[in-house]
Amino acid sequence: MSELNACIVGWAHSRFGKIEDAPDLETLIAGVARAAIEDAGIAPAEIDAGFVGVFGEGFTPQGFPASLVLQSVPELRFKPITRFENACATGSAAIHGAIDFLAAKRGRFALVVGAEKMTAVPGPKVGDILLTASYRKTEQDIEGGFAGVFARIAEAYFQRYGDQSDALAAIAAKNHRNGVDNPWAQMRKDLGYEFCRQESEKNPYVVRPLKRTDCSLVSDGAAALVLTDEETARAMSKAVRFRAAVQVNDFLPIAARDIVRFEGARDAWRRAYDQAGIRLADLSFVETHDCFTIAELIEYEAMGLTPEGQGARAALEGWTAADGRLPVNRSGGLKSKGHPIGATGVSMHALAAMQLTGNAGAMQLPKADLGGVFNMGGAAVANYVSILERLS
Repeated sequence: MSELNACIVGWAHSRFGKIEDAPDLETLIAGVARAAIEDAGIAPAEIDAGFVGVFGEGFTPQGFPASLVLQSVPELRFKPITRFENACATGSAAIHGAIDFLAAKRGRFALVVGAEKMTAVPGPKVGDILLTASYRKTEQDIEGGFAGVFARIAEAYFQRYGDQSDALAAIAAKNHRNGVDNPWAQMRKDLGYEFCRQESEKNPYVVRPLKRTDCSLVSDGAAALVLTDEETARAMSKAVRFRAAVQVNDFLPIAARDIVRFEGARDAWRRAYDQAGIRLADLSFVETHDCFTIAELIEYEAMGLTPEGQGARAALEGWTAADGRLPVNRSGGLKSKGHPIGATGVSMHALAAMQLTGNAGAMQLPKADLGGVFNMGGAAVANYVSILERLS
């Protein structure tokens, strides 16, 4: 069983997308930092440390973003605040920093903020920036940037298990259908299976076999959490406990591993189940990292929902739909919600906490007792799994 002693007791979430009234990273951070503290029902001065997740890497000219929190929460002046970065798992890395801070008993309340301003950068440069999360020595010239990396993964999967374009379209359609109910989602439109399945002028191939509907969106956005220890959390108005929090890293080059197996993700899930003392069947829902539809497909297998090579069954037979045996990405996932890199992991945890406390609005599932979150950096390189439950 878990020896963790960390709970989420407050959160805030911006809308995702091209946010023109948030012209810079500082504004995005300001929009959620104080709001999360207020949601927790504590005074800003009670925060003992801050953990800020920003990928950056050229998306913003403002480096060193940790103390930008002080622009909106000046009460944190002279408190320790640290910037975290771990590619697309940057937000989860910041959460782990806060969990470790609490475990070390260095303080009672920790603020976690994840943010990214991506849309101010021209499209071609976005692709180049995202490639910094790949192994540039051998993957620098892959066509299509990071979409090209996952297109190679999809090609390898198709070669081994057959063309899974039907399943990828089903995943995209499911996530867009779910995203309609998410008030913070970038794209709140039910596109339908046929649109996602067919190549068209509005849904062209980005890099074969991945179409536009197979790829997550370039987004601005931010999310924040307040974490505390379990004893303190029991006296608060709402609290979600970490039953497990696991990080597993794998080789960076995709050529160094069997890339269609997501072995790091598989190991992270196994360790999380062990740490939480549960099985997959105990989970009520999962928020998983669908940066590309092929990623969600392989993640079904990594979490143990299907045997290897059979992830398509979960998609095509409706297992992961909102009313399926294990709802996956009821928020709409990265595909519909958007994927502001530094904010993603924090957003996933915030949305899971909303589900578990009955505060998910139109996204609310009828049964939400135990939730799983999988957030990854790179092509299954930095793998984070959390198991969350409402604190009784």
